[in-house]
Amino acid sequence: MIPDATTPRLIYVSAAVITDADGRLLLVRKAGTTAFMQPGGKPEAGETPAETLARELAEEVGLDVDPDALEPLGSFTATAANEPGFAVVADVFRVDIGEQQPVPDAEIAEFRWVNAATASGLEIAPLAREYFLPA
Repeated sequence: MIPDATTPRLIYVSAAVITDADGRLLLVRKAGTTAFMQPGGKPEAGETPAETLARELAEEVGLDVDPDALEPLGSFTATAANEPGFAVVADVFRVDIGEQQPVPDAEIAEFRWVNAATASGLEIAPLAREYFLPA
């Protein structure tokens, strides 16, 4: 099949579902963007999806997680938040961070712990909003 203007181009990423004791979801906003999204990112050559996520969590929010301890939730597709004409295909993992506290680093401008009520005034990336935002 030949792609056309109506066929979104795909971006493959790994993304985290990290919740706190109150059931709120951790979302981050990258510098120069307006949408909050789950932490994660694109793979480097030779990385598994879990290895990608562990590296991205360390780089973006200073969390140290073992790729083998991540709980796969599946692959999810949604419109890309910051790249028009693209869709993200995300390998999503539930991540237990224990007592660790996220700290914005690398390209992350800020993070928030949100649920549906507290997220109502925020721009939330489609992947998080459609699949993972807690009620």
